[in-house]
Amino acid sequence: MTATAGTTTARTTPAVLRRGAWLASALFWTAFAVVESVNHGWPAVALALAFLVLPDLTFLVAAADAPRMAKGQPAPRAVPCYNAMHRALVPFALAVAYTVLPVDWPPAFAALCGWLAHISYDRAFGYGLRTKEGFQRG
Repeated sequence: MTATAGTTTARTTPAVLRRGAWLASALFWTAFAVVESVNHGWPAVALALAFLVLPDLTFLVAAADAPRMAKGQPAPRAVPCYNAMHRALVPFALAVAYTVLPVDWPPAFAALCGWLAHISYDRAFGYGLRTKEGFQRG
């Protein structure tokens, strides 16, 4: 019985650490979005909030198919959009490009912070990318 409990704990420890790291990332990006919003006004606030919500609006790509899907399952044709909006590399690469390139529009950076916060919160709470059928990947 002890070996089984130890095995279960050993398997879940990396998952708990990974989710904790995602939560720390979510809090960091949220704080960064708030700082950018306070420093740069309403356009930054609006874009940060919009991009905090935007990734989940990809469910609307196939809203007509929703009645036939299981609860929380997007339609298969919405999955590529959902997965594209939930990959952290995309907004992170854009944030790096924003800091390196001669672009100076702070609301865009606030939007990227909101987008990264959304992805991080999803991962921290156990939501990740989807299979091509729309189910959570394991």
